[in-house]
Amino acid sequence: MTQVNLEIPDDMVSALKLTPDQLREQLLMAAAVKLFELGRLSSGAAARLAGIPVPVFLVRLADYGATALSTSDAEMREDVQRA
Repeated sequence: MTQVNLEIPDDMVSALKLTPDQLREQLLMAAAVKLFELGRLSSGAAARLAGIPVPVFLVRLADYGATALSTSDAEMREDVQRA
């Protein structure tokens, strides 16, 4: 598995009132949502990046102002079959 290290100022982590683990989870989810919106990742791949099941990813899209409706019919069928 590839690791990517980010340097985030301590004051930013403090301002967000998040633990480093919580920040990691939120950054992964935000990246997954954006890459999904851009069509760079399928919902299944984006969910895997975020470390959550596909149905949970699809529900959580609304928390980021995104929608699952941008997926093609084929992708949607594939996601439903996997869930």
